[in-house]
Amino acid sequence: MTMNFFRGVMGGQPAGPQPTGAETIHKLCDRVASSTLLEDRRDAVRALKSLSKKYRLEVGTQAMDHLVHILQTDRSDSEILGYALDTLYNIICNDEEEEQDESEDENAQKQEEDLGVLFTDKFLGDSENVTLLLTLLEEFDFHVRWPGVKLLTALLKNQCNQVQGVILVSPMGVSRLMDLLADSREVIRNDGLLLLQQLTKGNAAIQKIVAFENAFERLLDIITEEGSSDGGIVVEDCLLLLVNLLKNNSSNQNFFKEGSYIQRMKPWFEVGDDNSGWSAQKVTNLHLMLQLVRVMVSPVNSPGATSSCQKSMYQCGLLQQLCTILMATGVPADILTETINTVSEVIRGSQINQDYFASVNAPSNPPRPAIVVLLMSMVNERQPFVLRCAVLYCFQCFLYKNQKGQGEIVATLLPSTIDANSISAGQLLCGGLFSADSLSNWCAAVALAHALQDNLTQKEQLLRVQLATSLGKPPVSLLQQCTNILSQGDKINRRGSKVQTRVGLLMLLCTWISNCPIAVTHFLHNQENVPFLTGQISENLGEDERLVQGLCALLLGICIYYNDNSLENYTKEKLKQLIEKRIGKENFVEKLGFVTKHELYSRAAQKPQPVFPSPEQMLFDHEFTKLVKELEGVITKAVHKTSEEEKKEEEVKKTLEQHDSIVIQYKDLIRDQDTQIQELREQVSTLSLNSEQMQNQITQQQSQIQQHKDQYNILKLKLGKDSQGLSSSHGEGAHVNGLHSEELSQLREEVEELRRQHTLQHTQLSDKDSLINTLRCGAAAAAQTAEGGTGGSDNTELLGEVESLRSRVQAQCAEISQLQTERLELIRRAEAVSSAPASSSESSADTVTVSELESRLAAQTTEAERLKEECRGLREGHAGLEQQLASAQSTVAIEQTEKTKLQQEVQESKKEQDDLLMLLADQDQKILNLKQRLRDLGETIDEDEDEIDARDQFGEDDDDDDEEEDEENND
Repeated sequence: MTMNFFRGVMGGQPAGPQPTGAETIHKLCDRVASSTLLEDRRDAVRALKSLSKKYRLEVGTQAMDHLVHILQTDRSDSEILGYALDTLYNIICNDEEEEQDESEDENAQKQEEDLGVLFTDKFLGDSENVTLLLTLLEEFDFHVRWPGVKLLTALLKNQCNQVQGVILVSPMGVSRLMDLLADSREVIRNDGLLLLQQLTKGNAAIQKIVAFENAFERLLDIITEEGSSDGGIVVEDCLLLLVNLLKNNSSNQNFFKEGSYIQRMKPWFEVGDDNSGWSAQKVTNLHLMLQLVRVMVSPVNSPGATSSCQKSMYQCGLLQQLCTILMATGVPADILTETINTVSEVIRGSQINQDYFASVNAPSNPPRPAIVVLLMSMVNERQPFVLRCAVLYCFQCFLYKNQKGQGEIVATLLPSTIDANSISAGQLLCGGLFSADSLSNWCAAVALAHALQDNLTQKEQLLRVQLATSLGKPPVSLLQQCTNILSQGDKINRRGSKVQTRVGLLMLLCTWISNCPIAVTHFLHNQENVPFLTGQISENLGEDERLVQGLCALLLGICIYYNDNSLENYTKEKLKQLIEKRIGKENFVEKLGFVTKHELYSRAAQKPQPVFPSPEQMLFDHEFTKLVKELEGVITKAVHKTSEEEKKEEEVKKTLEQHDSIVIQYKDLIRDQDTQIQELREQVSTLSLNSEQMQNQITQQQSQIQQHKDQYNILKLKLGKDSQGLSSSHGEGAHVNGLHSEELSQLREEVEELRRQHTLQHTQLSDKDSLINTLRCGAAAAAQTAEGGTGGSDNTELLGEVESLRSRVQAQCAEISQLQTERLELIRRAEAVSSAPASSSESSADTVTVSELESRLAAQTTEAERLKEECRGLREGHAGLEQQLASAQSTVAIEQTEKTKLQQEVQESKKEQDDLLMLLADQDQKILNLKQRLRDLGETIDEDEDEIDARDQFGEDDDDDDEEEDEENND
């Protein structure tokens, strides 16, 4: 039965009358809603898809809810999802209907478009449908993802704001759409680009999210992969999306610049020598690339952001590359025009970029500056209108806030700098100013006015320009020639009668003499100028001449407002009386208002770039509209003021000028004083730093010197004790014991032994002296690297060495006393023996022997006396060493006292810390009590804070315990 039904639907021969399309669709919808088999639902949805284009209204009305239900329930079958998405796309999208209805009337087309919007609203009635669609885009299956992308794009085209709002609040909604750019299937990636174009239109929040999802990196990679400017429509789609992301979005512009993506744009503009045969797609791509550069440096952006981008474009060589295209041959006209506009905005207000542009030369023989070549195109009436407008804009941007460039342009008009062998910018401007082409007159007048904008010096310099009008006649000034063309237009080929020419000249004169009293005086000095202006203003002319009347009123008003009363016949008061008599103040103000009421005035005031539908509508300049806005009110007040008010105002003005001059002087003085104070502060800080460093060095050196002294004294004391111990050993011996031969031999041997020891000790003393010198050198070297904290241990060691030396000296003194006692005993025994009686046989021999012994004893006595003297000298040295030892002990006592004081200070510091800890503990206890009271009162206290406080308190206690243990270990 099912197959029979579909056979009837899909074209089988019916047994009875055929059902209508609405009936068939109704049956299919019932089948989709009631069938339990997936195959039946899939066949029904496929049939609805085939009928959705022909019976769009019926399918959209009856089947939309069923199709949405399929998307919700049959997620496992990609084929039925694809059919449902295609059907929804066919009933919502207006593209095919627009193609089919090209031959039909507009009403039918509007009905079809309304139908798409109607079904879009129905689908968006439940915002979950968009969320469902975003979820389906995560499916990788081509038959689901591709129709899902197309359906979402159609929804955005019909109801952009509503869909954007749903996607913006959907979790990961934008991220899912950004994943389409990474799809390996180009058709999905390319349609994803179209989807993102629609998504980012006019929504700054989504633009930022897309940008921070790494969109710039992905898009630039795609452009590079597709061949940059030589690529196809995919490059165009990427560039359109980049323009959407960056235009009027300062955040994304800054992100683009900070990400160094401007540098990646430079290769786009590399053109070869042969530029013929550009394809239409390449022209479109390069046009969009230039538009992208202009978005980054647009005058509507913030000045800081624009300046930063201009600097980056110069540093990476992008400006240089654009200038290469500017001077290249064979470049299509529309690309050349857009390149000129792009260069204009890249250099506008940037001094370094303007200086570079002034140095660019065209590849001609001889080389000519690019500015001269462009001006030649501007004043050439055979060039396209849009190209001449672009050159004028480029010249205006070159002179914008560029007083150096303004001076260079005006200098080409001065007599001292005119070169007859070359064409200069000034000559081209004068030629255009007085040519037969009214558009050239206007462009040259506006360009020359920009050379004078806000530059009093150049306004005065331009008064020196002299023109030779014809042979045999004296030269006239440029100012006079301009006024002659205005006032005597009928005599000079009727050029002054053209509205465009006269408007251009009047704008030039108004800009020239505004805020320049000297120029006003020169203008009024010509007796014909004021009568001409009053005559023009007072006449009742046609609609086209009203603008000229308004500009004449503005020019006359400037002559009043900036008049310094140097000409007696044309003072402020006399000019106002003239206006009141011949024109009337009210009529004058009314004619002055014609300027701002003109329809083209408001259009020119919108943006700096001169964009006009046709040459006839090229009447106002953007900078001139600012001047009119500034002067209209003050001129109206100046005309209505009486002489007394004028005098009072002059007095007030003079007072204010004096006050301003005084204020400026004081400001300069304060600025100089601030500079001096800053310099002195820097000097003081430098000197303070140097002083601290020197003080630290002095302290370190003093500490090192003291250490050296202490170590030297210790070494001297130590070495002195050793020498004394060695010399004291010399006093041991050489006492003669009696007259007995054995004892005398023993004494003689002892004396010889003492002499050998004496010699040995002298040798040892020499070695000790050399050792002392060596130790002194070593001590000096060691003292340079010694640290201040080693003094205490050295003192302890030295005290031990002193005690040991003292004990050795006492032992040696005891030995000397014992030897002296033994010597006296021997002498006594010898005397006793000499007094005893001897035998007669041995008396003579004994007498001789005694004599010899006495002589030898006398010699030994002399030697003993000499040894006593040496012993006495050693005692004196010992006394000196005792004094040095006492001095060292006093030093040790002083250091011990200082150590005691430091320990007392440490104890006091510990006590203070303990007090502080007690205070902190009391404070913590109070806080805990207060928190407990707050809990009792019903307030909620964050338990995490309590735990943190408790951990902090325990951490502090642990730190205190650690510090106490460290101090105990140190003690």
